[in-house]
Amino acid sequence: MATFKEFRNNVKPNWCPGCGDFSIQAAIQRAAANVGLEPEQLAVISGIGCSGRISGYINAYGLHGIHGRALPIAQGVKLANRELTVIASGGDGDGFAIGMGHTVHAIRRNLNITYIVMDNQIYGLTKGQTSPRSAEGFKTKSTPEGSIESTLSPLEIAMSAGATFVAQSFSSDLKGLTSLIEQGIKHEGFSLINVFSPCVTFNKINTYDWFKENIVSLEQFPDYDPSDRVTAMNKIMETNGMLTGLIYQNTTRKSYEDMITGFKPEGLAKQELAISEEQFNQLVAEFK
Repeated sequence: MATFKEFRNNVKPNWCPGCGDFSIQAAIQRAAANVGLEPEQLAVISGIGCSGRISGYINAYGLHGIHGRALPIAQGVKLANRELTVIASGGDGDGFAIGMGHTVHAIRRNLNITYIVMDNQIYGLTKGQTSPRSAEGFKTKSTPEGSIESTLSPLEIAMSAGATFVAQSFSSDLKGLTSLIEQGIKHEGFSLINVFSPCVTFNKINTYDWFKENIVSLEQFPDYDPSDRVTAMNKIMETNGMLTGLIYQNTTRKSYEDMITGFKPEGLAKQELAISEEQFNQLVAEFK
């Protein structure tokens, strides 16, 4: 059985010192080992942005996609090979701006993949512009007078889109984040895990100290039931989306793959050709 060290490679991350993404990478590696995966059983698909580099820093199958398109690629990988554990990752700009349409439809389809969003509430790679997660009044290079747009709430959107697994964590909480990723991997359906990951270079507002002062942990509510959709949505709104933990999980809805008639569990490469070579050549000839 692989240890978390076997999910490391020799590529040194070039994130800024103190970036929350380091912890997220470590949590993915630890979670993969804890659930009993081998490196060849994991595929990490990422988008563009500082967070998009993570697919190259983990010893597993990886693909660094294009901006906002990590989820379409991840869904294709999963449909081609259901035996792989597929994790998609990206930042709040990648998943909640240019990729928001893909995010919503991936949620409602409920494919059996895990989506980890590294939410730093700013565009970091392009040197500090307002993102959909930036607060109203947030001053950046793109909004020097302060943003006039309201903050997008990914948790409320996920719940409204019919999500079956919604969780949120903080990059400083390595143990809690690792546990949530493990639960997301084991969940039979689409798992959204939003992670507060401070940008220490360009976001001087949403700092580690700011998050520690404003985060509300679900551990404070011992009677909280994550299977209750109404309670989950109310708690999200009560805390202005600043809560952490397993917020909602529906274990009764089938995954997308399980609802496709005749969809085989083994990967396409392992499936025997359903038609003879003669029949195949005849079909090809009809398109010439």
